[in-house]
Amino acid sequence: MNKTKLLLLAIGLGVLACTLDESSIATAYLDLPKTPYTYSNDTVNNYVATLGRVLFYDKQLSINNSVSCASCHKQELAFADNVKFSKGFENRLTNRNSMPIQDLSPGFSISLFNGITSNSITFTTNIAVDPALTIFAGSGGTFLFWDGRESNLREMVLKPIGNHVEMGIRDMKDLETKLAKVPYYAGLFQDAFGSPEITSEKIGRALSAFLFSITTTNTRFDMASRGQAQLTALELAGQALFTTTYECNACHQVQAPHGYVFAGAFSNIGLDAQDTDDGRGGVTHQNADVGSFKIPSLRNVALTAPYMHDGRFETLDEVIEHYSGGMANNPNLDPRLREGDAPMRMDIPKYDKEAIIAFLNTLTDHKMTRDEKFSNPFKHK
Repeated sequence: MNKTKLLLLAIGLGVLACTLDESSIATAYLDLPKTPYTYSNDTVNNYVATLGRVLFYDKQLSINNSVSCASCHKQELAFADNVKFSKGFENRLTNRNSMPIQDLSPGFSISLFNGITSNSITFTTNIAVDPALTIFAGSGGTFLFWDGRESNLREMVLKPIGNHVEMGIRDMKDLETKLAKVPYYAGLFQDAFGSPEITSEKIGRALSAFLFSITTTNTRFDMASRGQAQLTALELAGQALFTTTYECNACHQVQAPHGYVFAGAFSNIGLDAQDTDDGRGGVTHQNADVGSFKIPSLRNVALTAPYMHDGRFETLDEVIEHYSGGMANNPNLDPRLREGDAPMRMDIPKYDKEAIIAFLNTLTDHKMTRDEKFSNPFKHK
């Protein structure tokens, strides 16, 4: 096939893809309840969160109407994705695995690096950072994205929209103009903000309000803690192995009210001897931070494969095997994972792996992943 035919084929496929995207949007209609759902967080206005839900699922937030926020953050997967790298508006791959979205709510109790707990600080949507204590809140943390380059959720939610790979809107003014022409947005912005005017600031507020409302409080682990369920012998053994034998809670602490969250903001876990992704170091420009990434919550971890910032591990068994004996002797390896000058070898036997995985499965919140108020409001005729 000559170059001309290949070019025509590529153009034809591109036109077909755009036509399919536009056709899909044209046949979709918005299906919202007359009275908005009650969203779980007291700080969330129900109308603002409802608008955020619509924006989250609307493909018109991308330059060619092909992808939405939900394209890379799927409810049934705890708002993560099941591929190593998600695809943006032109099917180009992102360069890191899509993180789950859950438990970003302000007002959580606070965990510090030294394990001290304090309830004296209240977080708002503009999350504060105390550099002296390196404070973070809940499983969402002060630091957002794998490298922690953003600490303000209202700003963070706009970054994928403007990203040249993800959604491709170069100027938020263009998005404001575009959405102003969509019939259902005037009423939604009116209900949420008392005015039909569409601004990027309001878009950020609405999206962050919706994301703040996504919480995981109905896992079997939670229900057992409340006396509403009982964990099996294998699950209890896994919890003991997790917290005592292998001290996984050195990085993933139990922290009320949302259970297992991370205990340190970033860590280099020895994925490679030499890092190909600077991670946190690309933000701080400190050599000691190169190869360190945000330590994620383990809530819903059974749903969020593949794992790590680059999606290299397909299963939880592979993750545990990495800690068992696969850590590389990276110069920035977390000291908690060292024994002298070498990476720690835990040599975790088969039964222990099975028990730990059984325990991790108790951290799955199926109610959240099926809750209608977090679902796609767009239906097709």
